[in-house]
Amino acid sequence: MKSRSLPAASAAVAVVFFLSATALPAATAIVEHTFVVSQVNMTHLCKETLVTVVNGQLPGPTIEVTEGDSLAVHVVNKSPYNITIHWHGVRQRLNCWADGVPMITQCPILPNHNFTYRFEVAGQEGTLWWHAHVSCLRGTLHGAIIIRPRHGADLYPFPKPHREIPIIMGDWWEMDLAQLDRDFMNGSVFDHPNASTINGKLGDLFNCSGAVEDGYVLDVEPGKTYLLRVINAALFSEYYLKIAGHKFTVVAADANYVNPYTTDVVVVAPGETVDALVVADAPPGRYYMVAQPSETPPPDPPIQVFVTRGMVRYKYAHDSGNGGATLSSGRSEEEEEGAPPSDDVPVAPEMPDKYDTMTSFYFHGNLTSLHQPCRPLVPAQVDERLFIALGMGTVCRRGQSCKRSGSDESIQVATMNNVSFQLPAAVAAPLLEAQYYNHNNTAGGGVELYTLPDRPPRAFNFTDRAMINWGPEEAPLEPTKKATVARRFRHGATVEVVFQSTSLLQSDSNPMHLHGHDVFVLAQGLGNYDAARDVARYNLVDPPVRNTVRVPRLGWVAVRFVADNPGIWYMHCHYEFHLSMGMTALFIVQDGPTVDTSLPPPPVNFLTCDHDNSLIQDEFYLQTKESEVSHINGVRKLR
Repeated sequence: MKSRSLPAASAAVAVVFFLSATALPAATAIVEHTFVVSQVNMTHLCKETLVTVVNGQLPGPTIEVTEGDSLAVHVVNKSPYNITIHWHGVRQRLNCWADGVPMITQCPILPNHNFTYRFEVAGQEGTLWWHAHVSCLRGTLHGAIIIRPRHGADLYPFPKPHREIPIIMGDWWEMDLAQLDRDFMNGSVFDHPNASTINGKLGDLFNCSGAVEDGYVLDVEPGKTYLLRVINAALFSEYYLKIAGHKFTVVAADANYVNPYTTDVVVVAPGETVDALVVADAPPGRYYMVAQPSETPPPDPPIQVFVTRGMVRYKYAHDSGNGGATLSSGRSEEEEEGAPPSDDVPVAPEMPDKYDTMTSFYFHGNLTSLHQPCRPLVPAQVDERLFIALGMGTVCRRGQSCKRSGSDESIQVATMNNVSFQLPAAVAAPLLEAQYYNHNNTAGGGVELYTLPDRPPRAFNFTDRAMINWGPEEAPLEPTKKATVARRFRHGATVEVVFQSTSLLQSDSNPMHLHGHDVFVLAQGLGNYDAARDVARYNLVDPPVRNTVRVPRLGWVAVRFVADNPGIWYMHCHYEFHLSMGMTALFIVQDGPTVDTSLPPPPVNFLTCDHDNSLIQDEFYLQTKESEVSHINGVRKLR
């Protein structure tokens, strides 16, 4: 079949096709976007940097859908890199094919090729996000996904906000991100970003030859309520977010509603999302919005981090009490024009200490699920239990014997239960496809899978600080292995996992993300997990439900989930250096006994790895004359 290239995306304009004003809220729709991945030059800190982005913007386009809608995202790869897009937190029910992990669920989209992702967004409301799942490119290839209730925002379980605003925290890198990934895979953890960003802007703490960088500005009206959809897209850092003079009411996390929780700081680890209400109830003025990366305290190796800040700026309203002639600020209408005068001094918040990890521990520990009629109950019976120690180790560059402890003969890797993930070099097809067509339900395509052990090979004091640096305490635990690590689960099995952070060669926290499933976060603690003591602390009534769970520094977290979504699902740390260095495993959920509990075949025109010619395009383009196609981001069509 002859292929055709997709037309380039034009400006992000939403077009709504409707049958009637009353039918729209109840009708599901197909929402279509075109993502053109290309490289553009962006200038920050007096330097022009070539950046890989979607549709020429950073962050990329926001996808807005209503619960129950379907998405069709046409990805046009005009970059020099292989690309896949992962829809972070979207459960992809019976649709593992659209999960977007290279050579696990799909072949990558090669340069000058196209591919269309199609999936439903059902049974979820709130904030998720999308990002590249190739090397470190998610640092610039990312954007928000907003899922609204089926019958309108009036059905939020909290006061309807005046506005909803994505707040995406990230990094600015002057180095090539593909090279960054190669450095990580070679065991180097010494690269660092050059700045932090809020919605792609560096803010006035950074400057170029004395001229400050632009910062993100949120204009607010006194008395109005704003819903901030906070996303951490950074490669390295957990962020503390504060707005001077204001408090947050946290109402959701990872597209799951929580019992409203009032705080002056929101803490978001890489991969996590938090929805928080902010009421503009401070005296009119300007208030700094500060995003501060956390940093692990010594003796961990120092990683340079950067604070950034934007601005919350009050609009000055007319005083209607005397005919509108006088402004509430007492200034003229010429000074009004929506913003405070320039002589107003912005107010800065008091931030936590950069080594403060307990603020994050308590923030995450205070989250509980909001009771709703359709909320699933925590399964009481557990079928499988895993204890997964997260740490670092080394493998020999050549052979099985070498000098370690920082020697050039060995490479530092990240591990789960002393095994570091490695995708086979000579895999001809994605593992999901190989497994689907292997009727024995064993490893397909000649790939040997290494079973993730129930627990680490030996017990030790997982949080002994003496093991953070090279030395005699960690040396016996340092040798590890690389393999294609996987764990199979019977369909419908309830799985309990205790993630234990360790002090092996570093003591950082670990934001663990499971594709295709949400997990109940039963409990967290500091130090070594002790089942005899800690099971009694489990919250089996209203635990928070997450797709990314932060394992505390030198601590643990216990989660439980039902393996009811067949496919091969990535489970990994969302710190990019941990991911690139191997802190990953495949969770393989087997088919259930019925058609409705089994993975369907790959979709028509699924991406293949031969790439003999340009890709066959989806039926939307085959059935539409090219001259009639005006493909614009956010096109919404009723079914």
